[in-house]
Amino acid sequence: MTEYLIRRVLQSVLVIFLITILTFLLIHAAPGGPTQMMLSPGLSPEVFKQQAHNLGLDQPVPVQYVRWISGLLQGDLGYTFKNHLPVADLLWPRIGNTFILMGAAWLLSLLIAIPWGIYNSTKVYGLSDQSASFISYLGFAMPTFWFGILLQQWFSLKLNWFPLSDMHTRGKEGDIGDLFMHLVLPVTVLSLGFLASYMKYARASMLEVLDQDYIRTARAKGVKERKVVFHHALRNALIPIITILGLDLPILVAGAALTESVFNWPGMGRWFVQMATEREYSVLMAITIVTAVMVVLGNLLADILYAIVDPRVKLGKQGGKAA
Repeated sequence: MTEYLIRRVLQSVLVIFLITILTFLLIHAAPGGPTQMMLSPGLSPEVFKQQAHNLGLDQPVPVQYVRWISGLLQGDLGYTFKNHLPVADLLWPRIGNTFILMGAAWLLSLLIAIPWGIYNSTKVYGLSDQSASFISYLGFAMPTFWFGILLQQWFSLKLNWFPLSDMHTRGKEGDIGDLFMHLVLPVTVLSLGFLASYMKYARASMLEVLDQDYIRTARAKGVKERKVVFHHALRNALIPIITILGLDLPILVAGAALTESVFNWPGMGRWFVQMATEREYSVLMAITIVTAVMVVLGNLLADILYAIVDPRVKLGKQGGKAA
């Protein structure tokens, strides 16, 4: 297990390092580049050159990258161009807000989708299975932003059941109940697509496992159906689902950006959209790196869980190779 984890962690570090290089090069290749954003317009050539020198923007790109990555490793994410505020101080609270929204949506999707998909695999083409199929098609087809606006129109403006937007009502920032009420609509929007996806995967995976010879043997021996499903089939059925959970993290982050924009949620995704329009390159690079780390860690966790769940994977001297 230790050898396998060390190798996977080293691979993850290498991936993050390559992402930092690619992000830095893309930002510098963007129209205008960071030089035009960091320096005031209308300066004389002499003053422009002096300010560029003071900020290190006249140095070769590899030198600028080394200086940027050195600061990044020390927790220095740079400063905003317009207000010259530390990016880290502005980013961390927004990351927490995004985690609240993403975590609630992800957890809700799993708690509903996995049990429902497993149940439908034992009641194929029943009413529950057909209802789940309808919800799945709805979740795949419905645009996130349109669904969010629709919920706002009905449940906020017409029925006045839930708040229209934001994370807290002014003056109730520490109220958990108020936070829950603000979470209901954006979590519903964000979880619908993942609910549809996980439910389909859980159903298909269980159907495939339930058709295996060892399942038929267990049934022929008189093992109760409940034990067949939850003891013999479930563990193997979870293997592809765990893989999908790790790969879905980037999609969840992208969906959070749209949902946060619609509901004015003060999270990392909405801030990224705002900073992209203002060409705040330091913020864009910081959010890209943080998102990349989240994705890599999500995939690393999926690999570890895959190895734990799959009995065919040996985490010993073989280094994770199937025995």
